[in-house]
Amino acid sequence: MVLLDTLHITTVINTVYSWVWSPALVGLCLLAGLYFSLRTRFVQVRRFGEMVRLLFGSVGKDKKKSGISSFQAFAMALSGRVGTGNIVGVATAIGFGGPGAIVWMWIIAFVGAGSAFVEATLAQIYKEDHNGQFRGGPAYYIEKGLHSPFFGMVFAVLAAVACGVFLPPVQCNGIALACSRSFGVETWIIGVVVATLIALVIIGGVKRIANVAQIVAPFMAIIYIILSLVVLAAHYSIVPEVFMQMLRGAVGVNEVGGALLGSTIAWGVKRGIYSNEAGQGTGAIVAAAAKVNHPVKQGLVQAFSVYIDTLLVCTATAVMILACRTYNVIESVTPVAGGEAVVTYLQQNPNAPVGEPGVFYTTGALGTVIGPRAGDMVISIALFFFAFTTIMAYYYYAETNLVYIFNRWRRRIYKKHPERLEELERADRTFGDDRGEKIIVWILRVSTIGAIFVGSLTGSGIVWTIGDIGVGAMAWINIVAILLLSPKALRALRDYEQARKNGEEPHFDPKKLDIEGSEFWETL
Repeated sequence: MVLLDTLHITTVINTVYSWVWSPALVGLCLLAGLYFSLRTRFVQVRRFGEMVRLLFGSVGKDKKKSGISSFQAFAMALSGRVGTGNIVGVATAIGFGGPGAIVWMWIIAFVGAGSAFVEATLAQIYKEDHNGQFRGGPAYYIEKGLHSPFFGMVFAVLAAVACGVFLPPVQCNGIALACSRSFGVETWIIGVVVATLIALVIIGGVKRIANVAQIVAPFMAIIYIILSLVVLAAHYSIVPEVFMQMLRGAVGVNEVGGALLGSTIAWGVKRGIYSNEAGQGTGAIVAAAAKVNHPVKQGLVQAFSVYIDTLLVCTATAVMILACRTYNVIESVTPVAGGEAVVTYLQQNPNAPVGEPGVFYTTGALGTVIGPRAGDMVISIALFFFAFTTIMAYYYYAETNLVYIFNRWRRRIYKKHPERLEELERADRTFGDDRGEKIIVWILRVSTIGAIFVGSLTGSGIVWTIGDIGVGAMAWINIVAILLLSPKALRALRDYEQARKNGEEPHFDPKKLDIEGSEFWETL
């Protein structure tokens, strides 16, 4: 009976997943990114040098009463983007989509940088100053820019649940499986350790999260890329063939690529979005937290983080796996009640582990150079830091949207019951801040910590599927919203570029650009 119930639940989850991640969403992500790239005249290429200048020009400038620096916001966004998707997700994309899936990850990163620019710029335009912290993101610009509080609330609920409950277990699951294999520690013990460390960080709020992220995320990305270069140096003769294999597979001109071209595109786009978050809306939430004098500045910085995630870190993982041939290409996975799933292969390599793809593809690749045991340990450590910082970012995404939900709910109470306004304001003054908001934030913290622990005990397949549902649902709403709001971001870009052309320091004035709903900038 329990097995039947489990299979029924799994079937329902997979059905919802197929609805959310239909070919329509894959096409929407690609076409939206291409549209933004064309409308901005490929700002992600034209302003590449300026992205770097704005990013590193803000390093160390974090002593602000409100907001965080552009570099800290970049580091937090990078924390959310560089996680298990860069190690486990890339392996999954290769396993189910073949080597060509990586090329489609590059494509979604390139055009997705245009989407990241637009959503981050909009997040800055419509952000709010809330108790000394800047809050913003899709929920805010959907409400203010599209005048749709209902859909703003829908996104906020989805983001709060997905980022606070669905996605943290995905990251912890990757940590637990890798560390358990490498160090022989029970997965539940790893779950307790990760949950405890996360608790110590998130209790300190956005400033502590930003301070940890700006040190750990860039450092680990650099170390990981160096490790991949060591592996490639050991297999340098096969690297050109690997890139040709990816390119041929991307258009289906080889045997494996021709057999699953649709899956190649779908897995590349899906894992690309999961990894770099372009168009998903979560990167926009962090972008709103930065203190800048023009929204376009943070839009450029956030577009750069997409490149770092996919073109560098994901590519490093992919080329390691492909060069060392520690992967299989899988045609189908059939669940079996009471036993391991039956896996059917399209291509099988002798160096690759049997079963569903995962972190073992990556650890196996590194193991060809430094030994299997050492490879497991090094990848486990890298995965720990990547996933740890990603969980921090997820928590911030969830908290921002939960604060949005609570304050919009309070606003409705004020509107329907004005006689309660004085009572609630008196409670706010008594407790130094809103008591109710503090309570729900603590509930979120406890829920997130609990979800992290559960992730260490849950099977990776179902965890990834639930996480993908959350990502896809947010992407559907956010991409439609930024398509409708893109003219405002384009106006801001033209304003910024005109000021730069005139040799002036850009300053944003929403009234001059006829942009309504941007109360924060109107009060400056």
